[in-house]
Amino acid sequence: MTRPGFLLSPWPWRAVAYLLTGSVTGAVVLVGIVTTAVAGSVLAVILVGLPLLLLTLLAGIPVAWVERRRLRLVELDPAPGGHDTPAVPGLRGWLGTRLRERATWRELGYTLLFAGLLWPVDALAVTVALLCPLSVVAAPLLMATAGDGQETKVLKLWTVTTWPGAFGAALLGLVLMALCAYVLGAAAGARAALTRLLIAPRDGELSARVVELTRSRVRLVDAFETERRRIERDLHDGAQQRLVALSMTLGLARLDAPPGPLHDQLAKAHVQVGEALAELRELIHGIHPKVLADYGLEAAVSDAADRSAVPVDIAIELPGRLPQSVEAAAYFVLSEALANIAKHSGASRAEVTGCYRDGRLFLRVRDDGRGGADTANGTGLTGLADRVSVLDGRISLSSPPGGPTLLNVEIPCRPCDPPDRFA
Repeated sequence: MTRPGFLLSPWPWRAVAYLLTGSVTGAVVLVGIVTTAVAGSVLAVILVGLPLLLLTLLAGIPVAWVERRRLRLVELDPAPGGHDTPAVPGLRGWLGTRLRERATWRELGYTLLFAGLLWPVDALAVTVALLCPLSVVAAPLLMATAGDGQETKVLKLWTVTTWPGAFGAALLGLVLMALCAYVLGAAAGARAALTRLLIAPRDGELSARVVELTRSRVRLVDAFETERRRIERDLHDGAQQRLVALSMTLGLARLDAPPGPLHDQLAKAHVQVGEALAELRELIHGIHPKVLADYGLEAAVSDAADRSAVPVDIAIELPGRLPQSVEAAAYFVLSEALANIAKHSGASRAEVTGCYRDGRLFLRVRDDGRGGADTANGTGLTGLADRVSVLDGRISLSSPPGGPTLLNVEIPCRPCDPPDRFA
């Protein structure tokens, strides 16, 4: 409103649209609430009116939904909703959640205020600040039509009997319209601010929702890690042991079989079982390495370094076992980093260092390769960075052309008791 081009911009008309639609919507809401409340009260004695009374209590939900969308006429920032997702699917779960929410009752209070007071104020603002100046501007037209060119009344307050007076009134009406445009803008802004205050969630509620969302993400990560460990254990103790037994059986049968086609087929089957067993072991290691579950992050990283095509120096000092989700996230980040070094860096040597300090796990991977690594070019670290961020951690990558490449990982955590490896 303070800009010079306000009068020529769409905002005055958007303010008019906001107040005008508020007048119409409020009248409809008033009729609907009165109708359902009265009908529900009358029919409550035969239990038919109870759903109508419940509908009256929940009337604030659709009204607030409409009001949030009407706010877009005068505000650029959308108003968020304050409702939670029902924990139990179905109508009963939805009703239970809505009736327990503070937002539902706050929206009902706004709806009653809207139906009883706010929409008449909207209508009064539009009438005084828009229709009155328009009637003054239309003085010459009214004099030419209704007044037969003789006279006309302006705002029912004074009579104009000459054409110069009529055109003078029209000029005055234009000035009033310009002034009233600012009045309408201020009224619409105040009205929108009040609406946002009453139906938008409070900062405390938003903070609580953010905290709960963060906790739910952590719970999902923990559940995911538990499921990975279960799959790894089932494959290790089930399918892998059966393949080992099958390999031994085929080996014994191969020794007992005389030379010939049967011996050749048994030898071929024995080799295939060995290949399948090797692939299964690699799959199990990728799902969740047993050394990580049994002996912790230091042993698992050393094992990954031993299998790396590039020589890796390890220097990790930890006070003990860390939470399973932290160990898993750190291990897979380091494994992916070592795989990238072997595939893309051209390095002759790599270094992995780590420590625990001030309630945080710090890890660093360094190589002497050509550099130029970028997480946006499919290095595989982007998804792992998202996984670390769920734990409130962060990953930073420094890889100038010519090297060296430095990957830093930081995850807040606390040491914990070692898990029961036989659980």
